Amino acid sequence: MSRPITILLAEDEPALGLIIKESLETRNFKVLLCENGDKAFETYKKFNPELLVLDVMMPKKDGFTLAKEIRILDEIIPIIFLTAKSQTQDVVEGFTIGGNDYLKKPFSMEELIVRINNLLNRTKVQREADILQIGNFSFNFPKQELQYKNELTQQLTHREAHLLFHLIKNKNQVLDRSLILNKLWGNDDFFSARSMDVFITKLRKKISSDKNLQIINVRGYGYKLIC
Repeated sequence: MSRPITILLAEDEPALGLIIKESLETRNFKVLLCENGDKAFETYKKFNPELLVLDVMMPKKDGFTLAKEIRILDEIIPIIFLTAKSQTQDVVEGFTIGGNDYLKKPFSMEELIVRINNLLNRTKVQREADILQIGNFSFNFPKQELQYKNELTQQLTHREAHLLFHLIKNKNQVLDRSLILNKLWGNDDFFSARSMDVFITKLRKKISSDKNLQIINVRGYGYKLIC
């Protein structure tokens, strides 16, 4: 039997949360049920789930706010919003902040399961496509692994992986410092900038095996990965 997919479910209605959890577990999903946004965020960071099902209206931290915070850390994980709201602007906001699907209450479990499977299939294709070649390195972005000449594999931190991903996508071009700070750190203040400098230094060391690769500082603008 294949390993069960881990789903983080954030739902503040106890009865509904248990129904969804039990229904998904009968389909070989592992479900982490949280009753508020704060607990859901901590659970996400601790257990690294593969899909999120988030109720929009929750205490302590609503689903939209939670999704925004998670999108800073993970641009790929699929997110389904559950909501009793039916206004168009709420649906638009959900997709704008990074949601992949939107299910209005009440809904059937069969519909939720179909939507979950569709998103997982799409994400699998996307993750398989995100193995990038740069010089003598293969960079597996989803797994956060950097491999040199099919030999040494280095495990990157979450932020190192995202920073390297953006550098590779913009190779031989200047990566705007302010843009990437706001995207990965949430702001571009002095302390975040200093933190990014530290991560750039770490990445330079990790790609140092390939002398044809170089990350340079473009003063006043940002960084450039030269390949």
